[in-house]
Amino acid sequence: MRRLPVPFRERGNISSHDIRLSATDHGLEFLLAFDGRIHHLEKGYWIKFDIVRVAATSKRPHGLSYSLTLHAPDGVRLIGFDNAHDVATRGSRFKRRGEASDHWHCDENDPGRPYAFKDAETLIDNFVDAVERVLRERGVGVRVTKAEALRRSE
Repeated sequence: MRRLPVPFRERGNISSHDIRLSATDHGLEFLLAFDGRIHHLEKGYWIKFDIVRVAATSKRPHGLSYSLTLHAPDGVRLIGFDNAHDVATRGSRFKRRGEASDHWHCDENDPGRPYAFKDAETLIDNFVDAVERVLRERGVGVRVTKAEALRRSE
């Protein structure tokens, strides 16, 4: 698994649910530990992490509500991986919209496209790959200059 720029801090107590997790779900605990964090990057760019456990549904069988976003210095979202809202169905503006589902925004103008959530580790890798691509295109490094924790999920 690729590591994010800021060191991971142990979460503490482990629930019985955590004991049943498969080996790949260590990525889930890693991801959950970033809830409420903002990582400030070079030239004023920043990354925001919102990840919480929720009741599993047909649209969120993984039991996560998440939003991982990269922002320009002016606050415009450049990249986003989330399931906070539904995305328009492609092909017709008259198709019925469903409930919130996993999707990603590949640039600041993208209203969203479906994202096939596999596991937390793959989500982290896909997000970091997209962030690195956008920053490279803009001539910005990936070095974290400051990190702040706005809240911690428990």
